[in-house]
Amino acid sequence: MDHPLIDLISAKIREAEARGAFDNLPGAGKPLPRVDNPQNAVFDRILKENGAVPEPVALSRELTRLREELRETGDRTRRSEIVKEMSLLEARMEMARRR
Repeated sequence: MDHPLIDLISAKIREAEARGAFDNLPGAGKPLPRVDNPQNAVFDRILKENGAVPEPVALSRELTRLREELRETGDRTRRSEIVKEMSLLEARMEMARRR
C-alpha cells in the first residue's frame, strides 16, 4: 500500500525538478559512495558524522584517560576513586565485547 501522501510528494518533486532545484548538486554525475550496510546506510552515516564510536572503543578511551589521571594524581582519595572507576569500566568493556 502506498503512503497516503505519495501523490503530493511526487508532485512536489516534479515541481522542484521543473524549477531546476536538483541541477548542479554536489556529486552530480558521480557514483554513490560504497556502503557496507545498505539497509542502515543513513543511520551509519549520521553516527559517523557525529563522531559516534562502538561502545568498547569509547570505554577504552575513557579507561586510557583514567590511567593517565591516576599517574598524575597524588591525592590518595582520588586515586582510590579512579581505581574503582577503572574496575567498573573494565567490567563494562568485557560485557560489551561479549555482545
